[in-house]
Amino acid sequence: MSYHGSDFYDDNSNFEQYMQRRQWQENANDTLETPVIWQLLGDVLDRHVLDLGCGDAGFGVELLKKGCAAYVGIEGSRNMVKAASNQLMDYSHGSVLHMRMEDYTYPRNVYDVVISRLALHYLEDIGSVFRSIHQTLKPNGRFVFSVEHPVITSTLQPSGTRTNWVVDNYFIDGYREQQWLGGTVHKYHRTVEDYFIAMQEAGFIVEQLRESKPVREHFASDETYERRRRIPLFLCLAGRKQD
Repeated sequence: MSYHGSDFYDDNSNFEQYMQRRQWQENANDTLETPVIWQLLGDVLDRHVLDLGCGDAGFGVELLKKGCAAYVGIEGSRNMVKAASNQLMDYSHGSVLHMRMEDYTYPRNVYDVVISRLALHYLEDIGSVFRSIHQTLKPNGRFVFSVEHPVITSTLQPSGTRTNWVVDNYFIDGYREQQWLGGTVHKYHRTVEDYFIAMQEAGFIVEQLRESKPVREHFASDETYERRRRIPLFLCLAGRKQD
C-alpha cells in the first residue's frame, strides 16, 4: 500500500513498528539529528514553540521540561496525535492539533520558535509553508528544521543497514517513493540549495546549516560511529525572522 506523509502512521502495524524502531540503541534520530537540533535551538526558556509534524510529541515534553512557556504540536496522523495527547497530559501549556501543517491557520506574530523535525520532505510545496512560518513568528523569531539529507532523497533505497549508497538524479527535484516498514512512502526531493533558497525567499536570514556529522560520544560502538561517518543522513537549517 502507498502512503502520503502522516497517513503512513495511521496503519497500526506501521505505527507499532516505527515506535519500536525508535527504541533501538544508537538509532540515527537520537545519535545524529537530535543533538544538532538542540544545538541549533539553544535556550528555549519562556519561548512559545510551534512544532510542525510533531509525531508523538516526545520532543515537546523535553521542551516543556526545559522551560518553554507554551508548546503547540501539529500532526496529521491520528495514531501520533493520540500518543502525543497522552504524552502532554500532565503539561497544561502543551497541546497537539490533528491536522496537516499545510492546513493550519498560522496566526501572525505569535511564536518565538517554529521547529519541524523530519517532516518537510513529505511536502510537495514548501514555499507556502515557509512563508506561513515566517508570518507566525514574532520579530526575531527562529525557524529550525531537519529533513532527510538530499543525497538520500535523490535516490531513495529500501531502509536497512547498507555498505554502499547510490546518489543519482540529484538535480531532478520532485516526487520519490521509498519502501519502508512494509509500505510505500511518498517523499519529495530537493537539493541543499533548494532548501536554502526557499528560506531566503520566505524572508529568513539563514544562520546555520548542518549535515548531522556524527560525534563519537553519542555512539556506544565504534562500528556504528564509523559507518555513520560515510554519508550524511540529515540536513538541518536554522533561520531568523528579521526584527
